[in-house]
Amino acid sequence: MNRLFSSLLLLAAGAAIGAIAHSILTPAFAPSPNDSAEGQPLYWVAPMDANFRRDKPGKSPMGMDLVPVYETNGETEEKGTVTIAPEVVNNLGVRTAYAEYRYLENKITTVGTVEFDQDKLVHIHPRVEGWLDKLYVKASGETVKKGQALYAVYSPALVNAQEELVLALKRDNKRLINASKARLAAMLVPAATIEQVMKTHKVLQNITIYAMQDGVIDNLAVREGFFVKPGTTIMSIANLEQVWVNTQVFEQQAAAVNVGDVVSFTLDYLPGKEWRGMVEYIYPVLEKTTRTLQLRLRFDNPDLQLKPNMFGNVVIDTQADATGLMVPKESVIRTGHNNRVVMTSGQGQFKSVAVDLGRVNAGFIEILAGLEEGDEIVTSAQFLIDSESSVNSDFIRMGQDSEQEEQQSSVWVEAVIESLMPEQRMVQATHQAIAEWQWPVMTMDFVVASEVDYASLEAGQKLNVEISVTEDNRYMISAIKALARGEGESTIKKPSNMNHSDNEQDHSKMDHSQMNHDHMGVH
Repeated sequence: MNRLFSSLLLLAAGAAIGAIAHSILTPAFAPSPNDSAEGQPLYWVAPMDANFRRDKPGKSPMGMDLVPVYETNGETEEKGTVTIAPEVVNNLGVRTAYAEYRYLENKITTVGTVEFDQDKLVHIHPRVEGWLDKLYVKASGETVKKGQALYAVYSPALVNAQEELVLALKRDNKRLINASKARLAAMLVPAATIEQVMKTHKVLQNITIYAMQDGVIDNLAVREGFFVKPGTTIMSIANLEQVWVNTQVFEQQAAAVNVGDVVSFTLDYLPGKEWRGMVEYIYPVLEKTTRTLQLRLRFDNPDLQLKPNMFGNVVIDTQADATGLMVPKESVIRTGHNNRVVMTSGQGQFKSVAVDLGRVNAGFIEILAGLEEGDEIVTSAQFLIDSESSVNSDFIRMGQDSEQEEQQSSVWVEAVIESLMPEQRMVQATHQAIAEWQWPVMTMDFVVASEVDYASLEAGQKLNVEISVTEDNRYMISAIKALARGEGESTIKKPSNMNHSDNEQDHSKMDHSQMNHDHMGVH
């Protein structure tokens, strides 16, 4: 009796505690009659495949988190507009910028090679036949100063010309004196040597030739004792106080370069060192094999650090053109048929719009049509948003005309039924490659049309199926027919990375009434 009484007492105490707990916790967790389902996702969709849907969070076949799709609030949205929840925008790392008018400052980056300044390159040739009795410079690369002795030559013609001058001096015939001096000067005899002969009245057997300018010896092609004659290149003297840099720009950049544009030249092995110069000459002929235009740049070289045949980086600061409506270059999505940007209203709504492009530089691109000043555009994650917006947008994504799309709205293909989803009237099937749509072999989820006998379908069955595109851009099995004899002997291999379904039992939980074709995070 006592034991029974104790048990009843414990039960009563438990009931009392439960009632108290219920009265405390119910207001916090129980739904209020006034609460609604607003804000609850309708379903979750794969970011890269709007046909892959689930009724709970999870992963897409590509390993990406599924994105929630919300019911719209009844407001009419512009065609192609998608609304993305703020937390999804944050997770995607969406960044924006504004279309604004600015000057198109273009910097062209290329490479160039250092060369001698050809305007200050002197080639030395003899004007008479003779022998080099003495060579004062021994190797290319030696530095010489103006007036420094280079070589001494013995030439019978020079000896005869000196004797004529001495004879004219003895006769005191001014006409013959001037003619003899002019002849010696034409033979490159230095003026000081001529004056010496006139003072001493003695003929010199060897005539010494001196450097005409400061520089370095290049192309030294003779040695002592060589017989030389007019046309023989003895050596060259190059001045390195200024150098040329030859460079090329692409054909499409040629119009932006002008004579006088400021350029900079750097060497990878001299970090922090920069030479400033200018575009001195633009060659008039385009290189036909590389489709490039050659430029000649001039740089001061006071410390002689720039040496011929050095290879470095060139940046050309082209003159700023007139202002234009500019957007960041990375914001533009370029395709073979059109160009577009993703525009945002700033309230989580995004839409892809077609644009016409103009001039381009390293950071910005000009918009000729499609945007206005102050429009906010997406500069990151725009490809993902564009893939959603373009499904319902008002321009054709792949550049096909409407007649081509209508002709390819349905195709027949061999397929294997992998699994059935009766509650949603859907199947999962692996189809062969579809050349008309450029599809490989892959596994997808399909809605089965009402005119198809769903009861006749079973897992593992091989059929010829007609896949049609619905108005909301979903793919439906609109007709089936049995394979002809011998047609099903080939095996359709199920691709490992193209499966558009992860777990068959997830489909049984999905309400077919919620399968309207919304997009990621659409409110």
